[in-house]
Amino acid sequence: MEKNEKIGTNYMIHSYKHNGQLYKSWDEAVLLEKNEEFYVFGNQQTKVTEVDGRSWYTKEPAILFYFKNHWFNIIGQCKEKGLTFYCNMTSPFLIEEGTVKYIDYDLDVRIFPTGSFKILDRREYAYHKKKMKYSNQLDFIIKKELSTLIGMIRNVDYFFQKDTIENYVRKYQKIVEKSKEKQFL
Repeated sequence: MEKNEKIGTNYMIHSYKHNGQLYKSWDEAVLLEKNEEFYVFGNQQTKVTEVDGRSWYTKEPAILFYFKNHWFNIIGQCKEKGLTFYCNMTSPFLIEEGTVKYIDYDLDVRIFPTGSFKILDRREYAYHKKKMKYSNQLDFIIKKELSTLIGMIRNVDYFFQKDTIENYVRKYQKIVEKSKEKQFL
């Protein structure tokens, strides 16, 4: 981790594959909170660049939770149809050279506004596990962490609560407004 991580600092996000190849990047992740277990970032209308060079912009405010000791991240998305979540099975994150970095391990969980959820990309995980030679130990960790994540979803843990996401969205919006005001001074 970097020594000068300050609340309100904007970082990039880089998602890699197990073979070290950059998979996807985001241009914005504003640090909202950090503690011994996780960091919280926010973004909105952020440019996302895919490995093939295609890019697009996110639409809604998103709150991103990155964990130091868990093999997943959690993204709360404030969509018109309601609060949804997208969780990625990943390595624990690190921050280096102004960039949040982690390895994406294919499996994802989508949580709908109703609270129901669906595990995605099982075939992609099986394919990459074989192609990139994920070890048995890595496979065990990812499956164990997926089970932990599902337990958190079912218990509606802190990260999946509407109030939590709304509070962080307000914090993100205040930081962005302050930043805009400073630009005009």
